[in-house]
Amino acid sequence: MQTVYNTYSLEKESFSPIEKGKVRMYLCGPTVYNYIHIGNARSSVAFDTIRKYLTWRGYDVTFVSNFTDLGDKVIAQGKKEGLTEAEVADKYADAFLADAAALHIAPATVRPRATYYMKEMVAFVEQLLAQGQAYEVNGDVYFKTNQFKDYAVLSHQNMAELKKNAAGRLEGEDQEEKHEATDFALWKREDRPGVTAWPSPWGPGRPGWHLECSVMIDALLGETIDIHAGGIDLAFPHHTNELAQSVSFHDRPFVNYWLHNGFVNVNDEKMSKSLGNFVTIHDLLADDRIDPQGLRYFLVKTHYRRPVAYSRERLDQAQQEVDKIYRTMRSLAKQAGSEGVVDPRVQEQVTLQNERFIAAMDDDFNVENALTVIFEALTLANRSMQEGASAATALLLQKQLTEWLHIFGLDDFEEKRALPDGAKALLEKRAAARSAKDFEESDRLRDELKTMGLLVKDDRDGQSVEWL
Repeated sequence: MQTVYNTYSLEKESFSPIEKGKVRMYLCGPTVYNYIHIGNARSSVAFDTIRKYLTWRGYDVTFVSNFTDLGDKVIAQGKKEGLTEAEVADKYADAFLADAAALHIAPATVRPRATYYMKEMVAFVEQLLAQGQAYEVNGDVYFKTNQFKDYAVLSHQNMAELKKNAAGRLEGEDQEEKHEATDFALWKREDRPGVTAWPSPWGPGRPGWHLECSVMIDALLGETIDIHAGGIDLAFPHHTNELAQSVSFHDRPFVNYWLHNGFVNVNDEKMSKSLGNFVTIHDLLADDRIDPQGLRYFLVKTHYRRPVAYSRERLDQAQQEVDKIYRTMRSLAKQAGSEGVVDPRVQEQVTLQNERFIAAMDDDFNVENALTVIFEALTLANRSMQEGASAATALLLQKQLTEWLHIFGLDDFEEKRALPDGAKALLEKRAAARSAKDFEESDRLRDELKTMGLLVKDDRDGQSVEWL
């Protein structure tokens, strides 16, 4: 039985899509005003992995993830860079897509932008007003949280405490406009010079942040969806408000399974610009000593609901595991073929490992147990090749491992990192030494390269190098 942990119920629940064989899934995407940080990437990688697993299990997954291409952060970045709001959004949306591709995150089925759905957002607000579930004050429109009896359920907080906390965060003007401190904006008037506004029955303005996702889900996936995903920080208020307005609008369930990923801590502290530990994927990928697949693996090897502790040391440790995968997969590629017959003992073990892999991932996508199976299979592959496995046996192992590793975003097993400074020159000297049959010098240079973290091997085609 396949189970997922539902933030709404705080329990693992049997996974049963609305439509048999199909999954409708939505992930809250980034506000495109800057390069994404490692926390944004963790969410994208985690749910890309879940999406790929569901696809591998035979589901037809429609995966929608948005860009929020408006808001005060976009406006502020535009002023900083001398760009329009649209230019800022285009620049950082393109940067996100480039970073996502480097991390082997599959393109979304649809990647909508909030600004493309303004008419639908206005219509959504109009209906909530007509139903008496919202009210307008001086061009601002607010949702009545008191009229939604399950408002605090997703956040698992006390409504009275929510009101107290909300009141403490509000400035006087907002407090005077709202009927209740927890009421949230569906539409905000906009009259700042040079700032884009959209027409509405209440005057020029902009949609509330929470409204965007509800409307795009409604337009692209339907009134009720299977999975809504995002970081745990979005459970309140963002997802709480989405849930309230969407259920009120349609008078039916909005999401069957709410999935949230844990935070990323940097050097054992919460990531924050004020602490100076803010790490962007753009900067990490600009370092040619970092393997993008190693970075992806680092982010995915921890169960999606648990926090990830980032440090360069931990990233390097994860890379060492990836290097082991690379070495085995390259060896299998050299040996795999159609010749011979599959070793029945290996076939039996692979079948059992596949069952264990599925059992692990069916248990709320337990990647840690699934990776244990993968490394057992890698050990089996190495042992089989050492024992002279047939080409057909190597091919069986290669195909099974390739399928599993694809789910984790590991698709290319060739080394992509730049060699350390000076390594290329040492390799050239060593090749010359071997050509001159100066094996003492060749061995000395091999040992020197080993201190750089490089393992040099010799075969009939010459020397090859791998990371230790």
